[in-house]
Amino acid sequence: MPIYEYRCESCGYQKEHLQKMSDAPLSTCPSCGKASYTKLLSAAGFQLKGSGWYATDFKNGGGKSASSSSASSSSDSAPAAGCGGGCACHPS
Repeated sequence: MPIYEYRCESCGYQKEHLQKMSDAPLSTCPSCGKASYTKLLSAAGFQLKGSGWYATDFKNGGGKSASSSSASSSSDSAPAAGCGGGCACHPS
C-alpha cells in the first residue's frame, strides 16, 4: 500500500497516511477538524541508480547480441560517470 502525505490548509498540520489506492482521499484534518486536508504531491520513495543493464541480467549468460557489437568500440574508452569500470561495458 502506498503512503500519501497530507497537509491542512487551515492549521498547517502535515502527516503521512498508509492507504489503498482505491481508498477515497482524506478531507478532514485530524488536528483541527476542518475540511481543508489535501493530498500533497511528493517524490517517489526510491531511486534508480546505475548506468544500465548488467551481463548477469540476461538468460544467455551475457553473450553479445547484434546491438552490443556496435557498442564494442566504446569499450576502449574511459568509464562513464558512475560506471566505475567494473561493468560489462568496461571489462577488467
